[in-house]
Amino acid sequence: MDQNAEQAFAEYFRARRDVVRRNAYLLCGDWHRADDLAQTAFVALHRKWDTIREPRAVHAYVRRTLVRAMIDETRRPWRREHSMSHTPEPASADGPAERVADRHALVEALGQLPPRQRAVLVLRYLEGLDVAATAKAMGCRQGTVKSQTAHGLAALRTVLGGEQAWMNAS
Repeated sequence: MDQNAEQAFAEYFRARRDVVRRNAYLLCGDWHRADDLAQTAFVALHRKWDTIREPRAVHAYVRRTLVRAMIDETRRPWRREHSMSHTPEPASADGPAERVADRHALVEALGQLPPRQRAVLVLRYLEGLDVAATAKAMGCRQGTVKSQTAHGLAALRTVLGGEQAWMNAS
């Protein structure tokens, strides 16, 4: 890779690393695994940097790599971990902290879903992708995205006890 391409990659990395890391966290529910997934996505992007020219294609490539890495990691036997039933630090219930508590409850609920349902919900409702773009990012059919969305939303409603105001806003 020449100097200009290396510089362009470094600029892209600086601009998108926090977004990619946040999305990885929403997919897996663990900041350490999110760092690993983001790193995997950026390493794969670095390898292909010279062949990808359009900026939207770069975002799509990183997103797809991130989702595939997360699904691959969940298939490995050493990743079959169980979530804790409570958080180490309790959330406060006043003011702006309520949003943090809601976000925390959502992330916990997402963590209880199967990987494909979690990926569909993150891509559809938090990334804002439509059905076609989600299907392309996940490498599946649009019908699969629709069914996984329906099953994932039903599971979230059950886990959250019917409080899905964030989904109605979409």
